[in-house]
Amino acid sequence: MTSIAGLFTDVLPPGGVQRAGRHVAAVVAKFAADRGFACDFISVNDPRGSHTARAGSLEFDVCGYAGAKLGFVRAALRLAKNQPSLILALHPHLAPAVSLMKWRAPRLFSVVFTHGVEVWQPLNQPRRLALQRADLVLAPSADTAEHLISQQGVSPGKVRRLPWALDPEFEARVAAGAATALPGEFPRSGRIILTVGRWHSAEKYKGADTLISALARVLKSAPDVSLVLIGDGNDRPRLEQLARELGVSGHTHFLRGLRPEQLSACYAACDVFALPSRGEGFGMVFLEAMAHGKPVIGGAHGGIPDIVEDGKTGLLVPHGQIERLAEAVEFIFTDSPRANAMGMAGRERVATHFSFAQFQTHLTEILSEVLTRAQTRNGARFHRQAPGV
Repeated sequence: MTSIAGLFTDVLPPGGVQRAGRHVAAVVAKFAADRGFACDFISVNDPRGSHTARAGSLEFDVCGYAGAKLGFVRAALRLAKNQPSLILALHPHLAPAVSLMKWRAPRLFSVVFTHGVEVWQPLNQPRRLALQRADLVLAPSADTAEHLISQQGVSPGKVRRLPWALDPEFEARVAAGAATALPGEFPRSGRIILTVGRWHSAEKYKGADTLISALARVLKSAPDVSLVLIGDGNDRPRLEQLARELGVSGHTHFLRGLRPEQLSACYAACDVFALPSRGEGFGMVFLEAMAHGKPVIGGAHGGIPDIVEDGKTGLLVPHGQIERLAEAVEFIFTDSPRANAMGMAGRERVATHFSFAQFQTHLTEILSEVLTRAQTRNGARFHRQAPGV
């Protein structure tokens, strides 16, 4: 029987990598079930044992190994013993495990997914070589695809772009339009700049400090403006101190621990979304803001330009340029017709290019293609099988 195996870091916690993993697992499970293929997923860091997860209406099962890397590798080798036709790895750090599986099952076809910043600098030699040996490497943006070629030495013919998508649960909430109460700390008056991220010392590249500095300039001409920062991390105390030093702490609001429906309500209530980052491999938060019809401001770097069309759905600003960022915010606030047009264009762009249905179609096409390539390589024919055969 044709079978597909999937290796994941984890899929159960919140986070962009985990959400992308859920999307892939759900689509692959549906693809396999429709064709009567066997399908097995394992994850390094999810709690030990079998779990059922979902993306929208699509469900899948995954077996976690609670951080036990040796147990995870042994499980991967057991999967390889069954001679799967296709192996998917949802992070380049899992590529060495794929190489081990191919040692046991030389005919399997391997696909490695990448996300962004983790491949922007050369990986250590084992991971880099394993990534180069994969049959296909997927990147969510043109920028990350270029880094795979230039930094990791992956053959251009092996690299393909597959953008991530808006989460189907988020899509459903936006479509329903149901009103949800805002968090208590959310400002109830004035104009709102919203940003969402993980405020960790290793991720200062997201530019929250630049945004706080720009707020100090914006307030000189627009004293009713507030900045809402959703997220948490060990860099939050530094950011709070910066707001105090610049005299804008009364206009700066840090929120954390929000439920999904509260986050959606914050997007709906803001006037502009901004994340002047230089390190986003993609940037799902831009999709979420654009789905709510909001103009967005992003860093002119990484995968953000693949999402945000400068001057059409939002504005792109070089990372760290406080004055340029402040001017972009002021432009949004002073030209309401243009800002509204950007918001509507962004909503249309998400619906057209970044819906979960689009992602499912694109990934299904890739799966069909690579199975055909595996068939040609192996000189064998994959027959459509009924479930349970």
